[in-house]
Amino acid sequence: MDMSTHPGVYDDDAMIRRVHREQIVALAGPRALLMQAAHPVAFAGFFAHTGALDEPYERLHRTALAVNLVVFGPRAEAERVTAIVRRVHGGIRGELAEPAGHFPAGTPYAADDPRLLMWILATLVDSGIVVHERYVGRLTRDERDAYWRDYRVFGRLFGLREDEMPETIEGFDQYMRGMLASGDLHVSEEARRTAVQIVLKPPVPLHLRPLLEYANFATVGLLPRPIRRLYGFRWDPARGLALRGGQEYARRVLLPLMPGRFRFARPQLPQPA
Repeated sequence: MDMSTHPGVYDDDAMIRRVHREQIVALAGPRALLMQAAHPVAFAGFFAHTGALDEPYERLHRTALAVNLVVFGPRAEAERVTAIVRRVHGGIRGELAEPAGHFPAGTPYAADDPRLLMWILATLVDSGIVVHERYVGRLTRDERDAYWRDYRVFGRLFGLREDEMPETIEGFDQYMRGMLASGDLHVSEEARRTAVQIVLKPPVPLHLRPLLEYANFATVGLLPRPIRRLYGFRWDPARGLALRGGQEYARRVLLPLMPGRFRFARPQLPQPA
């Protein structure tokens, strides 16, 4: 079955498709993962508990397929797959084995906890906006709001209710500022070691190492400053200037001249059951 011929969750004019069709926006993925792992309860529920640390790249690949399916695939298949994800999340329960930040040992977690789901969703949204604005072009207030409204649909598919998500982009921005200042974020030694290994040191062929090095450099530079500090990543004005120079070159020269077959993604979708 050609899934592209079936009605999707979004149409081609949706902001979420306009943003994620840009190949460069793939840089948002590593940033979002490091942000997710910076919440110790989310790390326990979505990384350590689920076995993501035992087979990280297989799980990341399946997660990417599910996201692509929701954004670019047919609605019926997206609803089927996200229903499976919700059932899996419903069975993930546990407690923190050790204290992490201001969360004591024994703090319960559940993968369908709306507070954790909202943080996972928020990291995807914030990362998509940041990468697009740095490398592709600035988004207007209404474009950012439309992007967030598209992600509210995404959130509902994964189990969030309307009243568990901010209504507008201004509410979303306020949520992000609150989370970064809340004290909830804490990077344990385990999270630092495993997240850095997964995100910054994936197994890649030798000829792709220079590309990986730039992606890692960009990932660190694009992180919110409080989270970069939690990981202990080194950063300074010279690095910031170099990163901004590369972003300006991509935005003003590279992407406008790049043929569409290289600039725009052809999303990989899972085969329907």
